[in-house]
Amino acid sequence: MLTVVQAFDRAPITEIGFDTAAALEQKLSAAERVFKDRDGWLPPHERIAILRRLAALMDAKRDHLALQIAREGGKPLPDAIIETTRAIDGVHNAADELRNFGGREIPMGLSAAAVGRWAFTTREPIGIVAAISAFNHPLNLIVHQVAPAIAVGCPVIIKPASATPLSCLDLVAMVHEAGLPEPWCQSFMPEGNDLAEALATDKRVAFLSFIGSARVGWSLHSKLAHGARSALEHGGVAPAIVDRNADLSRIIEPIVKGGYYHAGQVCVSTQRIFVHDDIADDFTEALVARVERLRTGDPTLKDTDVGPLIQPREADRVAEWIDEAVKGGAKLATGGKRLSETTLQPTVLLDPASDARVTTQEVFGPVVAVYRYADLDEAISRANSLPTAFQASIFTQDIDIALRAANRLDASAVMINDATAFRTDWMPFAGRRESGYGTGGIPYTMRDMSQEKMILMHRS
Repeated sequence: MLTVVQAFDRAPITEIGFDTAAALEQKLSAAERVFKDRDGWLPPHERIAILRRLAALMDAKRDHLALQIAREGGKPLPDAIIETTRAIDGVHNAADELRNFGGREIPMGLSAAAVGRWAFTTREPIGIVAAISAFNHPLNLIVHQVAPAIAVGCPVIIKPASATPLSCLDLVAMVHEAGLPEPWCQSFMPEGNDLAEALATDKRVAFLSFIGSARVGWSLHSKLAHGARSALEHGGVAPAIVDRNADLSRIIEPIVKGGYYHAGQVCVSTQRIFVHDDIADDFTEALVARVERLRTGDPTLKDTDVGPLIQPREADRVAEWIDEAVKGGAKLATGGKRLSETTLQPTVLLDPASDARVTTQEVFGPVVAVYRYADLDEAISRANSLPTAFQASIFTQDIDIALRAANRLDASAVMINDATAFRTDWMPFAGRRESGYGTGGIPYTMRDMSQEKMILMHRS
């Protein structure tokens, strides 16, 4: 049995059973059976109706879902409420997208051989989707993997993070209550990683959606069945550049939100802040003052800003990285203390070494590092120096500097005067290089989970 605990105080919530290899085979066989029966595929209007009913069921359980996110995942309740709202809207997004989800005409008659023909494409579901999710958004990430599959007509088997399975199990139960037959959406809770890999790499799986560590994701990607597609969402070491003419009165809030939202446990959390020499002292003073006002503690309380890390071992790791950076020459401007088994004071480090882990690796904790720079291109070069690349920010009131940075930063998205962690659920969301593969965002995932078929008609 798996004991699910509260992230903050490790108090048990409930126990759930593990799925076996035999259960996995049953789930894959059921998914394969319904997908192969084309006469049984649900038409778009029925899928839209199911998604609308699902959103209504989620809305009726809004308070329960938000509190559950706070308990099992440790996200502060105000942010958990926002996640729940986003998840409900995401289900509507998937339903809405079906109104514009279609093929295209292929021009004919462009050569003598093509005269008298008409060709167009349709979109079909790609097949069985294996979805492996992460803990940090235990409801909304599941929606991003499940709702597009339902919308396009793919059977989906979803494996949640073992630390946060309850939000996923609730969502799958509501999917069935909304009218989707069980074989089209199934949860999977294996003990250990071997069965999760067996799911992802099974020859019947046509698409892998993976959110988690780069090491695991790229390993699974290399083992997929021939012809299977994938979308991988890993992490980054997100950079923010603060120009000399940035308005400090307006930028501190988005930078703090970007760095400490969900205790920094977000793949695009602001981690490296490059600040122009001319304003570095004033910026650091304002940043430290704001960080020291953050309230750290029980995520189920409405006034908590920063909650726990997901596991005690993660708090151990982040504390070790902070200590390493300080011993390597970084100045500890604020924070760094262990508050409990899973909580750390929000931390600001000044000028860690270029080879410190807080500089080169994703910290996934409540830590930001501030570095001085004299030349914009120098800051851009340092921001681009790692094998990870995801979202980045430039803070400035000079449009030329904003556009120069936006054009030269190696990132899939550059935010001008906004946090690296900003996201809406209909925008493209993608890591570059080691940070990911494919494009997330509900409309983009729907396209990835489908494939075009061309139909040609020849006038007889």
